[in-house]
Amino acid sequence: MKLVWLGPETPFPPVELALREPEGLLAAGGDLSVRRLAQAYASGVFPWYSAGEPILWWSPDPRMVLACADFKVSRSLAKQLRRLDRGDANPDATMQIRVNTAFERVLHACALPRPGQPNTWITREMQQAYLDWHRAGGAHSIETWVDGELVAGLYGISLGAMFYGESMFTRVPDGSKLALAYLVRFLTAEGVPWIDCQQQTGHLASLGARPMARSDFVRGIKTLTSRPGPRWRAGRLTALGRIT
Repeated sequence: MKLVWLGPETPFPPVELALREPEGLLAAGGDLSVRRLAQAYASGVFPWYSAGEPILWWSPDPRMVLACADFKVSRSLAKQLRRLDRGDANPDATMQIRVNTAFERVLHACALPRPGQPNTWITREMQQAYLDWHRAGGAHSIETWVDGELVAGLYGISLGAMFYGESMFTRVPDGSKLALAYLVRFLTAEGVPWIDCQQQTGHLASLGARPMARSDFVRGIKTLTSRPGPRWRAGRLTALGRIT
């Protein structure tokens, strides 16, 4: 099979046609408009490429998925969560989890190259695309704040009753895991059962994510994305999974 090149109106090919080498590569070209991105995510497809390359679209098999019910809390994270939960009723608590109060800062922090890596897949073009999607109401950030400083966070996409995790960063131990733990609580309260993690890593597996056959994943998101989604807004996220 030859790689499909997308024109302005070319639909994505069926994910079953993704190449085996490299694993999951489905198409190239197109654009990063909110409309195109929404089509991709609803189909089980995501963009991933380096600066200077054409846009590449992927749908790996299997797919790494974190079921909210399977989220694993380590002993050290549980200790941090108890500390965080104790300050839940205090509006001036030194540690807080917030939603959508610093999306662009979280995005830029996630885009910084990791140690030992010369560049990042979150190119300037990608950053602008997800910022546009955030302004359109589809992309969201979960943020860990300590003493009024943003120290960790993650961002992702919400489509119906489905959440697609994109990237996270942290400057303190367990900072991004705290944000993820509170995100899991929020999604559970809002009836969202899955977080898409895209590709398999040991780190994701340690948090409870598991590989899922692409066919099962695509069938699942077809149902989930058609359901009503969470009630997102900017504010503080409580231990009960509510935004205040």
